[in-house]
Amino acid sequence: MTHIERSPVDFARAMRQWEVYVDTLRDVGWGIVEVPAAPDCPDSVFIEDTVLMYRNVAVICRPGADERKPEVHDVDKVVEGLGCSLNRIHAPGTLDGGDVLKIGDTVYVGRGGRTNGEGVRQLRSVLEPLGATVVAVPLTKVLHLKSAVTALPDGTVIGFPPLIDDTTVFPRFLPVPEEGGAHVVLLGDGRLLMSSDAPRSAQLFRELGYTPVEVDISEFVKLEGCVTCLSVRLRH
Repeated sequence: MTHIERSPVDFARAMRQWEVYVDTLRDVGWGIVEVPAAPDCPDSVFIEDTVLMYRNVAVICRPGADERKPEVHDVDKVVEGLGCSLNRIHAPGTLDGGDVLKIGDTVYVGRGGRTNGEGVRQLRSVLEPLGATVVAVPLTKVLHLKSAVTALPDGTVIGFPPLIDDTTVFPRFLPVPEEGGAHVVLLGDGRLLMSSDAPRSAQLFRELGYTPVEVDISEFVKLEGCVTCLSVRLRH
């Protein structure tokens, strides 16, 4: 924990919430590939931090927290088995996937507690030859960049202003009224996977012509998690 107080997690409830999350992805047409369980790595449910995808290229991360570094082992094998082109972040670089927000060919990277400057440099060296522009974003108020901001299908960045160091980094920024409303996963066809604890944000998205798909992830929020953390989306 870095920015919120520790509170007890109801493990059974967390498991039920995770199962609903996975079922929700499946129900809207996504195929599901599960990485083997890692009982010695309790943060491994936040799989987004271990790998990021850009087109068909997978970048295996090097988490900033030492206790999370073993998580990448099985993820590496699973992603390789999917036929992706692999790149890896090497020491002394650190990079958490939750710090990476992709909007078209612009890749924003949170430079904060878990991702260091060398990690940003290595990511830039991998992605910029592929046509991406990597933009480093200062981060001091949240664990990861995508704890503060994500983006709508039209590229508008959405976020909860008290958590953001500098909104002017983003060409188009839309504030949302709740912290939980800052996190959406694009499911396709205008559907936005989001936490059920942000009803005013969900209504805002409806007014913009999108369809919120709400899930309860309250046990994961206790661990500074959000809807983006629990999966990595591969688009073929």
